[in-house]
Order: sequence, then structure tokens, then C-alpha cells
Amino acid sequence: MPTQGGGMEIIMFEKNITDLKEIVERLEKGDASLDESIELFEKGMKLAKDAGEALDKAEKRVKILLNGQEEDFAPQE
Repeated sequence: MPTQGGGMEIIMFEKNITDLKEIVERLEKGDASLDESIELFEKGMKLAKDAGEALDKAEKRVKILLNGQEEDFAPQE
């Protein structure tokens, strides 16, 4: 379930992945014209780039959270 702050990002990421899958399926069918195939490819590349950026951002957030936890569990001297 989406959380406050990142909820819209999660929804957009999931929509982008769904759209990307549909584009791949359409291109794999091979029934699109050359112009349509190029347009679909361009849209797919943008979706893939956006999804990659979202994953990078999420990875950074996880690393920050993990680093914060590591500090909390550091041995007390």
C-alpha cells in the first residue's frame, strides 16, 4: 500500500512498468507500422528511463535508512 510522501511515486512507477510491458507486447507482435513502432520505442525508452530513476531513488532511500539503523545498533563504548 502506498505510504505518505512516496505514494504517488509508487503509483507512477507501477503504471510506467505496466505501460512498458504493453509496449513491449505490441512491438513483439510486429503488427505496428514503422512510424508507430518508432513512436512506441521512444515512449518505451522514456518509461524505462523514468522507472530506472525511480529505482535509483528508492535504492538511495533504502541505503539512508540502513545507514541510520547501523548507527542505532553501533556498539556502546
